[in-house]
Amino acid sequence: MGTTYQERTMKIPEIHPEHKEYWAAAADGKLLLKQCDSCGEYHYYPRVICPYCMTDKTSWVEAKGTGSVYTYSVMRRGVPYAIAFVELDEGPRMMTNIVDCDLDTVHINQRVKVVFKQSGDQGNPGPYIPCFTPVEG
Repeated sequence: MGTTYQERTMKIPEIHPEHKEYWAAAADGKLLLKQCDSCGEYHYYPRVICPYCMTDKTSWVEAKGTGSVYTYSVMRRGVPYAIAFVELDEGPRMMTNIVDCDLDTVHINQRVKVVFKQSGDQGNPGPYIPCFTPVEG
C-alpha cells in the first residue's frame, strides 16, 4: 500500500500588491509567470525587475501549466505530503506541492500538470495555491 495524498491545510500566503494579478488568475485556475519584454526570459517567483537583464519591463503571461519534477521530498510525519521543485515547460523552476496521487510513485522527471488547492480552512479560506499532480499515461 502506497502513501496516499491526503488533503491538508496549507498556510495562507502573504499577498503583496505587485502579485494581485497572480492570485486572481489562480482563483480562475490559471498559472501566471512573468516574462521580460526586453530579453524574453520567463521568471518565477514573479517580481517587477527581470533577474536576467534587470529591466522593469515585464509582463504577466499565462503558463502552459505543465512541467517535470526536478526534485522532491515526501514528508511522512503527521499528514503525509510531498514538496517539489517543478521545472515548468517555459523554463523556470517553482517550489510546489505534489497532490492527488500515491506519493510513493512520485519520481524525478515525472510529467506533471497544475491543479489549484485552496489555502487556509473552511472557517478562514485563503487564495488558491498552484500545486501539481502527475499527468496520466
